[in-house]
Amino acid sequence: MNHHPSRHLSRHPTRAHPRPRLRPRCRDERGVTTAEYAVATAAGAGFAGLLFKLLTGGFGNRLIKSLFDHVLAVLGLG
Repeated sequence: MNHHPSRHLSRHPTRAHPRPRLRPRCRDERGVTTAEYAVATAAGAGFAGLLFKLLTGGFGNRLIKSLFDHVLAVLGLG
């Protein structure tokens, strides 16, 4: 007698009929990605505005000058 293992495992000995499969719940998520893109775009625009404000003021000028001086010192040119 040749028994196939998957055939043996697929049946439950106490049940006459297999349990009916439940249908997965379908959700309408078409607008979710659009909302995520809108939030990410708004956050990116806010961050860009903050960077622009910081870098165009006196702090930005000092930061860029110190970075430039540091790079020149590492390269041995300054």
